[in-house]
Amino acid sequence: MAAPVGGQIFSEILPYLEVNQSNEEEVEKIEEIEVPELLEKTLEEAEKIAKENEIELVIENEVEEIDKQNVIVKEQVPKAGIVIKKGSKIYITI
Repeated sequence: MAAPVGGQIFSEILPYLEVNQSNEEEVEKIEEIEVPELLEKTLEEAEKIAKENEIELVIENEVEEIDKQNVIVKEQVPKAGIVIKKGSKIYITI
């Protein structure tokens, strides 16, 4: 019994508050990307690719001093070609 009255009240108030009733524009849409191939690339190249694709690299066997120009990526999870959301993490082994 109260639902129709509440709905009418909100439909009259929300436009004054500039609230979009459908919320489509207010909901942040997260873009999806395909995981790039990082295997056999230098750590420096992998970091550049990750930055361009807005993904985060996590080095699983990281040591204190890394020569980013000579260290090669040996494994990555998830594998290249998988679809993920921007901002996701890719775990690599060097």
